[in-house]
Amino acid sequence: MNQLEQARKGIVTKDIEEVASSEGLDIQFIIEEMVAGHTIIPRNKNHTTIPPLGIGKGLRTKINANIGTSKDHQDIEEELEKLHIAVKSGADTVMDLSTGGPLDEIRSTIIKESTVPIGTVPIYQAVIEAVRSEKTMVHMSVDLLFKVIEKHAEDGVDFITVHCGLTRESAGRLKREGRIMDVVSRGGAFSIEWMAYNKKENPLYEHYDRLLEIAHEYDLTLSLGDGLRPGCLADATDRGQVQELIILGELAERAWDKDVQVMVEGPGHVPIHQIATNVQLQKQLCHGAPFYVLGPLVTDIAPGYDHITSAIGGAIAASAGADFLCYVTPSEHLRLPTVEDVKIGVVTSKLAAHAADISKGVKGALAKDIKMAECRKAMDWKKQIELSLDPALAERLRSTSQPADKDVCTMCGEFCAIKILNKEERWKYFDDF
Repeated sequence: MNQLEQARKGIVTKDIEEVASSEGLDIQFIIEEMVAGHTIIPRNKNHTTIPPLGIGKGLRTKINANIGTSKDHQDIEEELEKLHIAVKSGADTVMDLSTGGPLDEIRSTIIKESTVPIGTVPIYQAVIEAVRSEKTMVHMSVDLLFKVIEKHAEDGVDFITVHCGLTRESAGRLKREGRIMDVVSRGGAFSIEWMAYNKKENPLYEHYDRLLEIAHEYDLTLSLGDGLRPGCLADATDRGQVQELIILGELAERAWDKDVQVMVEGPGHVPIHQIATNVQLQKQLCHGAPFYVLGPLVTDIAPGYDHITSAIGGAIAASAGADFLCYVTPSEHLRLPTVEDVKIGVVTSKLAAHAADISKGVKGALAKDIKMAECRKAMDWKKQIELSLDPALAERLRSTSQPADKDVCTMCGEFCAIKILNKEERWKYFDDF
């Protein structure tokens, strides 16, 4: 039996116990939310060396970091360095989006080295293998696509993005309404190109039962991808995006019927005033399935700072009910991220997730901030640095500007408000009030 089947039978597994313990929640709550489809534990039966991770209702907002090679940059050692810095900086999962070099070797090495769940997008490799066989992407066969999916599952991938909801109908709605940027998802673009050339339905939709069989066998979580996610603010929340979301809700139900865990992916680029609506739509149409969002980015004009535009949107989305944030780095829209970009992206996304958890009342979230406030009151600089999201940065900034009075910082010095009022006698005057 896979994890969902065991939960439905009321079996308390070690994974469920560990997730409940790490979240500070009741075991029965985890089981009930798994059965309802509101919580997942993405863990392939062939990847048992990692600790279980819960994503979903009532749990701490999780974050994902994307790594992977490209045709122009193929350095496995650098990708492993990205993996390690991402996990060290607080990433809960990592996705290997490699499109260059020996893809099987890269993926297997990342899985072996990882201490967190690993995700992939199998259609990338299927398209690349079709091209490498001296054909084009549109010559990718259905059997090749499912062969690659099964290979990823066998290797121990914990969750895969599959653009099953991008059908001929949803693509047609997008075309009729029109967009500035059309389709910005690689998987979405591959799917539309394949459908247009072959004049057939999306194979991941048409042969969805075949996909569910593989997912069930390996306890592989499906991340139902948003192939029509908006790539700019002007394209947000249009017919194509919503139509795809409706279909994903139906596909989520079909997955649950086969005891397969799912989450649903979301946008993208979304104006601030539409973010909460997008989350509410997903939760309603997809029956409370965990929501995995890329950002969302709240403006299109900040290349180099898109980790910040993403953090703004991510905090709002998660506070509205999104469960899983995909990080964005300073290199978004510009280049393949560096190791330092990965660290910045993870820490910034972690900041957004934590801010949202306070808003959602996630157990223990506010306690961290209260502890920091107490350390600031006590002018305990060592503990403040230890409690920070990025202790190395906090330590470096503190050490490069040392005041004569070690209790304070060089911003206020002797006029530090906290130090001025830290003496008890300052407050005796107000005893009668």
